[in-house]
Amino acid sequence: SVSCVWKELQLHRGVSLGLWAHLKDQHGARSQCSQEADKPHRRKEEKTYSCDLCGKSFHCSGNLERHQLIHSGVKTHSCELCGKSFNRPGNLKTHQLVHSGVKAYSCELCGKSFNCPGNLKKHQLVHSGVKAYSCELCGKSFNRPGNLKTHQLVHRGVKPYSCELCGKSFNRPGNLKTHQLVHSGVKAYSCDLCGKSFTHPASLKTHQLVHSGVKAYSCHICGKTFRWLVSRNNHLRIHTKNNVYCCDQCGKAFVIYKNLQQHMFTHTDERPYKCDLCEKTFKSPHYLKSHQKIHSRKKL
Repeated sequence: SVSCVWKELQLHRGVSLGLWAHLKDQHGARSQCSQEADKPHRRKEEKTYSCDLCGKSFHCSGNLERHQLIHSGVKTHSCELCGKSFNRPGNLKTHQLVHSGVKAYSCELCGKSFNCPGNLKKHQLVHSGVKAYSCELCGKSFNRPGNLKTHQLVHRGVKPYSCELCGKSFNRPGNLKTHQLVHSGVKAYSCDLCGKSFTHPASLKTHQLVHSGVKAYSCHICGKTFRWLVSRNNHLRIHTKNNVYCCDQCGKAFVIYKNLQQHMFTHTDERPYKCDLCEKTFKSPHYLKSHQKIHSRKKL
């Protein structure tokens, strides 16, 4: 019957519309699906085929049948290369692009390519600046639900990613991976100017500020500039008097307790730290250590 032919045509969507029009005109009999095919501008309330499990509606019984495969868990379309299964042939076809290396979907703004239109759509949120997913606890916003979910682990104190070597835990797999470089001993990021190597690219970038002389972070109160953001933030505490350590002798403030300890030696005449090589004495272990480097250089 024409109804059966229609079902066959649904399985092979590449057939021309002209062939289907011919079948309708010449053979008369029309299935329910074929009648619906003549109504491209149907209203939503005319979707008469509903899924008993989730309530989603469809115009055609064939579409409902395909949808129900999602609930059944049946995945009849398997990838010959890796064995991964899918419930729709279109999903399998999209997956196979991973193996082919083809990334047919490109971002018009930055040129980055993706093998799936869904991934491109997610990426474009980065450019839009839209952060629709907000944390109810701290208000921080994210452009992806996955990023919000990962962030929420911080509030829960959950750190599910543990280092097998030292037991240190992290709330993100990327942070664990970065940490593991410490144990590997690999320092793949080298400074072109002095040759010093680092395990992390961020550490190299921070180090390169020493050579550049750039001090991009300035204090809005006194104008003092700093190479590193953390140094600027520590400095601001002096102005705000928040979490600072003050000298009882002269009132000088320090943001790091160790620096206060070092400073306290300036108020005493005692020099209890003596160099074993030249017997020179110093007020603090810090000054002694700096002095001993002179002897080390002489040996070289």
